[in-house]
Amino acid sequence: MITKCSTMNKPIILSLILVLTVFNGITQTFPKMDETVRLKKLAPPSGKIRAVLDTDTYNEVDDQFALAYAVLSPEKIDLLAVYAAPFKNNRSESPGDGMEKSYQEILKLLKFMGKSSDNFAFRGSDRYLEDISRPVKSDAVNDLIKKAMASSPEDPLYVLTIGCITNIASAILIEPKIIENIVVVWLGGNDLNWPHQKEFNLMQDVPAAQVVFNSGVPLVVLPTQPVVSHLATTIPELKYYLEGKNDLSDYLYKIVLEYSGGRDAWSKVIWDISAVAWILNPSWVPTNIVHSPILTDQVTFSVDHSRHFIRMATSINRDAIFRDIFAKLTK
Repeated sequence: MITKCSTMNKPIILSLILVLTVFNGITQTFPKMDETVRLKKLAPPSGKIRAVLDTDTYNEVDDQFALAYAVLSPEKIDLLAVYAAPFKNNRSESPGDGMEKSYQEILKLLKFMGKSSDNFAFRGSDRYLEDISRPVKSDAVNDLIKKAMASSPEDPLYVLTIGCITNIASAILIEPKIIENIVVVWLGGNDLNWPHQKEFNLMQDVPAAQVVFNSGVPLVVLPTQPVVSHLATTIPELKYYLEGKNDLSDYLYKIVLEYSGGRDAWSKVIWDISAVAWILNPSWVPTNIVHSPILTDQVTFSVDHSRHFIRMATSINRDAIFRDIFAKLTK
């Protein structure tokens, strides 16, 4: 509902125009953004940006690389905070346990890099969304809202999200106005033409992903298949570039080696560095403008060309990205 204000003069303030969206019978309002404004925000960044990183750091072994990559790239990224995201797989007992393990892993990595965690690392959601009427409050969500509200449409906060998107969806539901001041860059889901969206980051919290796709927030999606899946490396390559260079590079090499279980002819996709790479050099992660898909409850995408625009990656320059991150990890 728009409240009439007698002191308001034309032109109408866009931030007060709301769009109504219905999720499973629940109505949610989001600020309506002019498409030209959204497209401007979706343009690849050319200068240094302010960012936060939302990460399920203990889920595999790729988030650790992404966190280090972001911290070690101050020429383009002013990293303001790191948020622990929930996850549940064979490395955690519950989403909350996964979030806590991720938080502890964040602290460990920051210590390797000599960076304080005070007012920088925050615990995130300890569970997934049950529905959009009950966002999950956390220190990370509170900090994201605070930093987003202190930003502006002209100088947005980039939210690099490399896990399930619960923290970001919760922040948007609690304070919808933040969509005007942020750009979300998410490693999640698959390509629009992939037969399903049962990708780990997306399928953990489908309602949260639906909130983000439907809210109109400026969104850059990095599809896992068949795009980011090309960011694979091997134990011999990591041994050559990382082993013995410093404590951080040794640790990153060690965790991938352990994760491999000693398998021969094995490679590991370091998925999460893609979000950082797009910020550092968008030519390494070419993208197209597409209409935001409708994420169904069956975890598939439906296409509606009347929907707002998002940006989606189409390919990736694997060698350029690894060349850059190896140089920074061993500098």
